[in-house]
Amino acid sequence: MQVYDVAGQVADTGEYILGANATGSHACYLIYGVLAAGEAGRDLRPGPGHEEMVLCIRGSLRLTGSHTGTVAAGQAVHLRGVESCLASNPGTGEAVYVIAGGHTGDGHRH
Repeated sequence: MQVYDVAGQVADTGEYILGANATGSHACYLIYGVLAAGEAGRDLRPGPGHEEMVLCIRGSLRLTGSHTGTVAAGQAVHLRGVESCLASNPGTGEAVYVIAGGHTGDGHRH
């Protein structure tokens, strides 16, 4: 069994992608992200041939773009292909989210 220290890998960018580089698989990936209090401007976009589900696990995320509104802890949104959102943290503490993504029936394109 391989265990991945996802939270421990978040760098200055605020995100860590657990994907093919670590797993050897192109079937799916996971993104762990942290937004500091008041931080704005994190672009969430799956890209052509991909779909992602964005789950807020701590704090809340304010989204604008293809989906606009607030996502609270325990809530998620689904992004497809070229849909995109700009995420910000309206709270006074960290906001943490996880993105589960994979490839659509259109296949793997990078």
